[in-house]
Amino acid sequence: MSAISRDEVAHLARLSRLALEEHELDAFAGQLDAILGHVKAVSEVDVSDVDATASPLAVTNVTRPDVIVPGLGPDSALAEAPASEQSRFAVPRILEEE
Repeated sequence: MSAISRDEVAHLARLSRLALEEHELDAFAGQLDAILGHVKAVSEVDVSDVDATASPLAVTNVTRPDVIVPGLGPDSALAEAPASEQSRFAVPRILEEE
């Protein structure tokens, strides 16, 4: 006997906004029952002596050393701008506010 019924599959389909045919309900009921069986088997595994981890692999972040380099100054940045005003980039007004 399936742990999940046709009515439950139909309800899940409605919640998921899936349009299922009548013959699909029985097929999906069996498939979902198998999935739930596998989840139950996994949840029964004793992991009390296993440390919690996000990944079973040792992961290290590969970074480069920070090197301070001179940045772009305001005059250099504005030199290539199509328009500037009061040491800022000038752009077309998009709002009617002042």
